Amino acid sequence: MRTVVLAMFISLDGYIEGPGKQLVPPPYSPDLRTHWIDRNMERAGTMMYGRVAYEGMADFWRSPKAPAAQADALANMDKLVFSRTLQVADWGKVAIVRDDIAAEIARRKAEGDRDMVLIAGASIAQTFLRLGLIDELCLLVSPLLLGGGTRLFTGGYDRTPLQLTEALPFDSGAVRLTYRRK
Repeated sequence: MRTVVLAMFISLDGYIEGPGKQLVPPPYSPDLRTHWIDRNMERAGTMMYGRVAYEGMADFWRSPKAPAAQADALANMDKLVFSRTLQVADWGKVAIVRDDIAAEIARRKAEGDRDMVLIAGASIAQTFLRLGLIDELCLLVSPLLLGGGTRLFTGGYDRTPLQLTEALPFDSGAVRLTYRRK
């Protein structure tokens, strides 16, 4: 059975987006490439996004700025986008999930052996947490205090005991924290 992983950037004060909905990634560095980008791509059999994140990722990875090898790998990877409004999803192998997220995730978890990685979208991440769909939290904590914005943990989910399985500091001062459900 596959693992559902929530892999998100988060500021030290708990925000996944700044006040203007800007991302909160740490500075780009060799460690970010190796221990975050490459790691998520290597472990994922399916990448998952909310609509806004999907549109942004599709635009970037189809642009000339995107590294060709990674762009091709992502285009060929199975992707799910969670949206009730998106009409067309045409970035490689992608399916739109509109309803019954829990049933769709349960079905897909049983289908393969590589992880299902949710990497972006505050709303869909919070939905996954409320539905108890996350098996592993992989948080890249940026050395940044935002003071406001969108929080990942807004409540509305069951108390969930977690076990720290890894704490990896990056050369930028960011730290990758990995927790699994007990």
